[in-house]
Parts: sequence; C-alpha cells; structure tokens
Amino acid sequence: MDSQTLMISRRNLVGGAVLGAAGTAVLAGCGSAEHPQGGSSAVGPKSAVTVAMSPDSEPASGFDPCIDWGCGEHVHEPLVQSTLIVTNKDMEFENDLAVSYDCSADNLVWTFEIRDDVRFSDGEPLTASDVAFTINTIRTSEQAQADLSMVKDAVATSDTLVEIHLSKPYNALLYTLAVMGVVPEHAYGPKYGEKPVGSGRYLMKQWDRGQQVIFEVNPEYYGDKPNIKQLAVVFMDEDAALAAVKGGSVDVAYTSPTYADQKVTDYGLEAYKTVDSRGLNLPVIPAGSVKTDAGKEYAAGNDVTCSLEMRRAINMAIDRDAFIDQVLNGHGTPAYSIGDGMPWASDDMKLKTDVDGAKSLLDRAGWKLGDDGVRQKDGVRAELTLYYTAGDSARQAMANEFANQMKEIGVKVTPAGKSWDEIYEHQFTDPVMWGWGSNSPSDVYEINYSKGTMNYACYASDTTDAYLDQALAQPEVAASYPFWHKAQWDGQEGIAPQGSATWVWLANVDHLYWVRKGLHVAEQKLQPHGHGWSVVNNVDAWNWD
Repeated sequence: MDSQTLMISRRNLVGGAVLGAAGTAVLAGCGSAEHPQGGSSAVGPKSAVTVAMSPDSEPASGFDPCIDWGCGEHVHEPLVQSTLIVTNKDMEFENDLAVSYDCSADNLVWTFEIRDDVRFSDGEPLTASDVAFTINTIRTSEQAQADLSMVKDAVATSDTLVEIHLSKPYNALLYTLAVMGVVPEHAYGPKYGEKPVGSGRYLMKQWDRGQQVIFEVNPEYYGDKPNIKQLAVVFMDEDAALAAVKGGSVDVAYTSPTYADQKVTDYGLEAYKTVDSRGLNLPVIPAGSVKTDAGKEYAAGNDVTCSLEMRRAINMAIDRDAFIDQVLNGHGTPAYSIGDGMPWASDDMKLKTDVDGAKSLLDRAGWKLGDDGVRQKDGVRAELTLYYTAGDSARQAMANEFANQMKEIGVKVTPAGKSWDEIYEHQFTDPVMWGWGSNSPSDVYEINYSKGTMNYACYASDTTDAYLDQALAQPEVAASYPFWHKAQWDGQEGIAPQGSATWVWLANVDHLYWVRKGLHVAEQKLQPHGHGWSVVNNVDAWNWD
C-alpha cells in the first residue's frame, strides 16, 4: 500500500499532570465527617464529607472548564460551575441553566433559552452572553480538552437566548454541553482556574495544590440546597488512600482490585459500574503508511493485524471472563465495545469465546503454526508488541493475560511498559492498552470515523462514515441510536468482530471505593473513564445516617 497521510489530532489522553501525593493523614483544614475543619463557615458533622482521589485527578490548570475541568477525557459535572443541561442515570437530558432548547430544520443551529434568575458567586447575573463567551473561548483555545471543533460560533441574541451555530450537524454536542461549565465573561482570565467564580452548587474555598481542595455550598445557588455542605478532596496515591481509610481520616477513598480483598473496620467496599473500557487497537493497514498528528508524522500500519482473519481470530479467542476473574478480582464486566450499556451500544458487538474457531480461521487463512508455536504467513511472523503505561499495575496485568491467551492460537505478544510520550510513537503501528469510555457516543465516532481523532486502527469505510454522519445529523438524539448501531454492524459491514474487527475489547473496569458506614452515596450513573470526580457528580444528594 502506498503511504497515506491523514490529518488528525489527538486528545490529551493523560489528563492533568500528576502532582505529588498527599500523606496518609488528611491535611490541615480537611477533616473527616466526624471532625470537619475546612473553610471559614461552620459545617456540622452530618453535612461534610472527605473524599480521597488519585493525584492525577487534580486538574493541572485548576478548576477551569475552558481547559480541562469537567470537559476532557475524564468527563464529569464541574460542581463549581453550572451547565446548560445535565444527564440522568438513563442518559436522558434534563435542564439545568436551560429552560428550553431546540434545533433548526437544517440541524445547524441550536437555540437555548436560559433562566433569568441565576447569579454567579460574586453576585453578578449569569446571562446568555456568558454562555456564548464560554463556548467561543473553548472552541478557539488550543488548551481546551473539550471538542467544539464543529461549532462555528455562539451568539447571545438576548440576555436569555443563545444560538450555537455549527459547521455540520452534530447532535452529540448535547453530551458535551452537559458537562461544560459556564464561566463569567467579566471574571475570566488566565488564572481563573485558581480562584473560580461560578454559579454551581459549590464554591471552591481552599486549594492547596498537590494536596487538597475544599468546596462549600454556594449561597447564590438557584437550585435545591445540597445535603452536603462541605466537600473536601485530598489527592493521594493508592497506598496512602488505604492508610487514610484505615486511620479513619477520610470518608470515601478510591482503591484498586489489588486492595479489594481487604477488610477495613467501619468501611464497606462499593463497586460502581462503568463504561471505563480497556481495549486494543488493531491497525488494519500494512506497515509503511504514514499519519500526521498535530503536525508530526508517525509511522502507521502493521503487517500482522492488517490481516482481517487475524483480527477476527484475536477477537474470537479472547476469554473476557478471565480478565474479570484473574486480573480484576471480579470487579468488572466483559467489554465488547466502547460504551457497553449505553443506548448507542450494539448487541452485534458481543461474541462468545471460541479458541478452536480462531485456530481454524487462521489455518484456512494460511497462517501456519511453526515448530516454536508461532504462526507465520508469507514470511511474516505473528508477533506483536503490546504497549501499556508503565506504572499501571492493572494494565500491565491485562497485557500479560492477553499475551497468555494469544499463545493458545499461535500469536506471540510481548508486553512493553512505556511512558505516554513513548507510546505515542507507536499509536498507529502497534496495539496499545487504551482506556476509554464517556457518557457520550462521540467516542464511537472518533474511534471509527476515517478521520476521527482517535482512529488508531487506521480504519476507513465510506459506509461506516455515512452511518456515523447520519447519527449525528438526527434532530432527536434518540433517533440517532439505530445509526450508531449500523455503524458497528449493519448485517454486512461494520467494525464488529464479525466485520472489520478493528479493536478488541477486554473489560469494563469497576470503580472501587471505600465508603464509611453511615454515609449514603447517591445512586451513580455508569461512570466514564477516569477513577475520580465522576463519583461526586451528585455529592449534593448524599446523606449521613
């Protein structure tokens, strides 16, 4: 195949920069529920919680939705700011700032009417101009993680009406708007994230970078008053978080399957279901191609995975239950696509383990088994390097399990733990143990569209592109679901395992938390990728016995 060059851009996969971990005890100004200390206002013991999150949950640029707070890879509702709309547990849209909204007949103009009774925490009114300012700031910023590339501009036509003009139909914009906090035009600047002014449920009272952040109730908030008046978040590595739980200094703490079998007095282990998927890209083009990302050329293609039969066989041979039982200690579910359990997921992505069928398929395709147990065809050995992020014990264990399973069908896989900078050099040539998943079908688009920003499989299909474009062009989001399904498999073509088999999905990872007895965490939506802020999306509805 001749060299190909496709202009694509990569989202920031790493998220916020990893800052120093806090110690094992909650820091000054951040007490437990029994002994709250933070902030200047008095908060009772039944109205405060302290949550331990990983150091990489701390937003590097502060609490700024125009960069990486709320929007981005690790999506969540931003707490400090309000959003136009929100999603409920069924992924249906509900109004927040918006009173109503509609779309033009050509699907290119979204009009939102917003409330007229909202004030920012500094007392200034929130108007449609602030909404337009936020959207235009994000779409023109090189720092923003939120993708608003389909937006031409946003215009406030009155104090309560804002129009969002698109360059192409894109109804998935609504999912972005559901996590995009609105910032005040009058108070926004380069250091906004350090002392944010917002209209959300909480104010940021104190931020000790690399250690903790404390939120307290916003007295100007227009909605129902939160049950929890103070939220303190401490940033700790896994070992420190477990020690904090054992010491009783936090109320909620993230943990990993490695520690899930421990018993901690006065705490229970909660497992929240997710769309946080682990999967591998399988490049569909031969080695020797080129892709351009952010102005830099990368090698693309793989002479093993460009074989359709090889990609299908890999999918057929995977024992997903083994990943759940042996790697995740039972804390996960088999993954078949990006977005399992969401309304845009297709049942056609599911398949049963069939090792014998995989072997037979490779035999028929001419991949002959060598004396060393490794197949080859036309001088190409069935050898793959699987990259994963060094230091991520779960991804390392998954990579090793994948390698063990592939031995059964004559494919040699060598796991390689590297930094993200090193992995990016191989993103289009080799399988990578990716983590994906959001409360939006946009991931389905970006991974599978020929010019998608996450098309690491180098897949291109006019038919699939057409279905994806049709999905985004529907005036009602619910009407888009059949087109998302057809893009995955329409009975003859698609990215499903029986089709082009562009990815192999392994497991959806449960998000595990230690929760103090007596604290009732409100029902959680399927949590997206990122073991952090999404758990406190509804912290205002938590309560104590």
